[in-house]
Amino acid sequence: MRILLVEDNDLLAQGICLSLGKVGMQIDHLSSYQQALNSVHNEAFSAIVLDLGLPDGSGKNLLKHWRKQGLSTPTIVLTANTDFDTKLACLDMGADDYLSKPFDVRELAARIRAIVRRHHGQNNNSLSVGALHMNLNTREVQFRERAIALSRREYQLLHELAQSAGRVLTRHQLEQLTYGWDEVGSNSIEVHIHHLRKKTTNELIKTVRGIGYTLVETE
Repeated sequence: MRILLVEDNDLLAQGICLSLGKVGMQIDHLSSYQQALNSVHNEAFSAIVLDLGLPDGSGKNLLKHWRKQGLSTPTIVLTANTDFDTKLACLDMGADDYLSKPFDVRELAARIRAIVRRHHGQNNNSLSVGALHMNLNTREVQFRERAIALSRREYQLLHELAQSAGRVLTRHQLEQLTYGWDEVGSNSIEVHIHHLRKKTTNELIKTVRGIGYTLVETE
């Protein structure tokens, strides 16, 4: 899953990016209100982690603006302010969760998984589509009761397709969700899908010509 981190403390941001990257999340980092203001409207993110204390504006105002614009991306607020009224105000503005600094990054990762699950209507940390089963905690994947080994990018791509099973995702959407702002090769998505089909079955991921790809339920 692709996460937008809006945090002006570079040292903290580096630690978050490193730790969340180790559990398979793709993290893109911005450090200011102005950078984040419109970046989300042309990009696909699974969730946003938002610091309230930005150098050029309030994170609360940023969240309020996004929600007024109709952005529903699940958002966790980070702040050193432990005031209860601040927490309530953020939740009323549309935050999905709230985490006070300092915090354990493992808890942040768990909370991210939880809000993304809720956003997609899932009840637990497993994802099943027909014969495909994914454990979102351990990142173990089984197809037809056989464990399959996936690279980080293959897992990210399969996760995005499985979460949106039955929906067509464009190549551009899959590139954004899998690579974020990292450099991506011209045929990287096609190569990963080829590998996923070899490890499962050709019928699992359907090509919708001229549009993109969709994951279909396969017994």
